[in-house]
Amino acid sequence: MDRSTKLWVGVIVLAGLAGAVYFQAKRDAKVGTAQTSSADLPEIKVPEDIDKITITNADKGEIVLEKKGDNWMLSKPIEALANQANVKSLIDNMKDLKAKEVIIAAPNDELLKDYQFDAAHAVHVVAFKGGDKKLDASFGKSGARGQMAQIDGKKEIFSVGGYSSYLYARDLKAWRNTEVFKFDDSAVSNFTIENAKTTLSFTKGEGDKWAATSKGQPIARLDEEKIKDVLRTYKMLNAEDFGDGKATDVTGLDKPEGTITINLKDNAGKYVLKVGKTSTGTSRYAQKEGSDTIFVVGGYTTDWAVAEATKFQKLADGGVDKKPDPPGMPGMPPGMGMPPGMGGMPPGHPGADPHGH
Repeated sequence: MDRSTKLWVGVIVLAGLAGAVYFQAKRDAKVGTAQTSSADLPEIKVPEDIDKITITNADKGEIVLEKKGDNWMLSKPIEALANQANVKSLIDNMKDLKAKEVIIAAPNDELLKDYQFDAAHAVHVVAFKGGDKKLDASFGKSGARGQMAQIDGKKEIFSVGGYSSYLYARDLKAWRNTEVFKFDDSAVSNFTIENAKTTLSFTKGEGDKWAATSKGQPIARLDEEKIKDVLRTYKMLNAEDFGDGKATDVTGLDKPEGTITINLKDNAGKYVLKVGKTSTGTSRYAQKEGSDTIFVVGGYTTDWAVAEATKFQKLADGGVDKKPDPPGMPGMPPGMGMPPGMGGMPPGHPGADPHGH
């Protein structure tokens, strides 16, 4: 391509860019570059004591959260205890929402789709207090001018501040309470592990010294740090996911592969976890006593429930397994015998056997 041709190509490209900028500028002019007074903006007031929230989040479907007593509960698509911290974060964020300017005064269907207020993209949030609607907002595209929103059924598209999208875009499991166990590990008096291989029993004695048995026999070279690892793992146990609706032949919880039972001193609490089949990777299905909820728990945690006594033992001889030297010279690497001529005196030595014997 000669120089003049390159120049013409450059001119055409620049013209195209200028045209794009021009048409976008005209479009922006149509959609709200005029100054906005505070009277044009809706006031968003979400009280602390709302008691119901619905979130319709594109492909994630509808989530319904309701305050019952002191706790927030999920009522749709399933009934379960909600993640209280995540609900609180959502409410706190709602209180921070503020309309800043009108972006589009009268959007048509095409503009609504461009700004992602269609069903495939929009996040629709409604908050109630005692049946009264306190917020009804849809959130669409986010860009240089902020988060786009339509509020309380008004036709305008507004820019709002304070919106944290990730708080509204959680999937179902993130809205659920994932806590399985929570206890003070220093208050544990004893625990047992039962599985097809063995029954392990651990008891805390004087001076918080631990004793342990396997099938009724003391575990030699007991590593108390491993016992502490178990309790640290289970004292604040949370699920990775849930196995709602899974049949027992899938979960294996009708015939657990391992069960761990933890007792607190002075009968202050008892925690029992049944561990079933593998779910995905190394994670397993699990269920705590007294609950119908099927959890999916990480492999590091569930491995303790199917462990044998050796998992709680220190290695012999301070952690070094001593093995006899292989045949040949002391200290020689395995597989290396004595080289020819090294069975006695070197070949050629006056006292050497000429036949190598």
